[in-house]
Amino acid sequence: MKLTEIIRKKRDGAALTAEELQFVAQAAADPNTPDYQLSALLMAMYINGLDARETTDLTLAMAQSGETADLSGIAGVKADKHSTGGVGDKTTLILAPIVAACGVSVAKMSGRGLGHTGGTVDKLEAIPGLQTSLSAADFTAAVNRCGLCVIGQSGDFCPADKRLYALRDVTETVSSIPLIASSVMSKKLAGGADVIVLDVKCGSGAFMKTPADAKKLAEAMVTIGKNAGKRIAAFITNMDRPLGNCIGNALEVQEAVSVLSGNGPADLETLCLSLAAKMLSLAGKGEYDDCKVLASDALHSGAALQKLAQMVAVQGGDPSCILKPEKLPAAAYHCTVPAAQDGFLSAMQTEQIGEVCVALGAGRRKKEDAIDPSAGIRLLKKTGDAVQKGETVAVLYANDAALLPAAETLLSAALTYAETPPEQPQLILDTVC
Repeated sequence: MKLTEIIRKKRDGAALTAEELQFVAQAAADPNTPDYQLSALLMAMYINGLDARETTDLTLAMAQSGETADLSGIAGVKADKHSTGGVGDKTTLILAPIVAACGVSVAKMSGRGLGHTGGTVDKLEAIPGLQTSLSAADFTAAVNRCGLCVIGQSGDFCPADKRLYALRDVTETVSSIPLIASSVMSKKLAGGADVIVLDVKCGSGAFMKTPADAKKLAEAMVTIGKNAGKRIAAFITNMDRPLGNCIGNALEVQEAVSVLSGNGPADLETLCLSLAAKMLSLAGKGEYDDCKVLASDALHSGAALQKLAQMVAVQGGDPSCILKPEKLPAAAYHCTVPAAQDGFLSAMQTEQIGEVCVALGAGRRKKEDAIDPSAGIRLLKKTGDAVQKGETVAVLYANDAALLPAAETLLSAALTYAETPPEQPQLILDTVC
């Protein structure tokens, strides 16, 4: 079998066999395969598409292209969650302890942030001492001990996807829904969980800008998961405004603790309880509505907060930072952003707000960049809130005071005002099961 023959076949619009897609994954994982051949194949896939069977076969092949997680040493059903990225999205820090407190193990491998999208691993590493690089044995032991563990993916995880992902970024083939679905789901399948819940974002702060495109992606990923024998569902959620009020790593850990303490932002609590309930239901804990009650009880009783503190301790972190979040890293400088006029905050350019956070030092433009765990944004007003001219709508935090003036200008430009209140955006737009 030759890669050139596969390129020609897909160029001419034919469907590729499972064996051919297995060959593609092996070629992508092989550093000796020329970039130009893989790039040509990606463009052929982008133009001519992949059907549902091809998409599943490519996903399975990429999942098996390197190291995979063996969760057989963890008792019971294992659950995982994935978000397609957003601004202020710290749901894993909240729903994973809730689910674990309800008796379902969460064994999760997460990524780091790049661009305007934050990463769960970066948020966790804002907690002093916490380790996100564990051996397979330590990962298993941690989940068995406290019911949950969140670590970073190893360098040998899905090497075919890593190669193809990097090439898609520079060949204008990123927006192919089958290729996006295969990339996401290859990592989820390699992660080994029995239950997968997906949070597919759409709107100004998401990669998928419209609910229709987000639903297509959700349907593609759910189909892959079902074809692979997983219990899977997806929520399509609104990212036309940041989730919660805090953006930035230590600030988001603080806000997660606030939610688990029963006094966090309503939108964040609502979404986390919905995702947790679906995860619990798929894991066999009951019907969705009953599981929502279980999840709410775990949150409001304090059991989920104790689970998060336990996980932090098991992973080498300081659990007192969960019980006393004021001990988390704090920035040396801050400034306030005033409302430009009287009226209502009518819209937020969420991706631009995420870029402000990057400019303050809380995110990366390149994967090698270091991040400042204490930098970020605290929003005091969001879409639909009434404001008076000069009233503080946000506070910016940085350890370099010189970064603040430009960041204030950028954030101000991301906000739109009106004399009348806008229609309040719906948070959960749809579900795919």
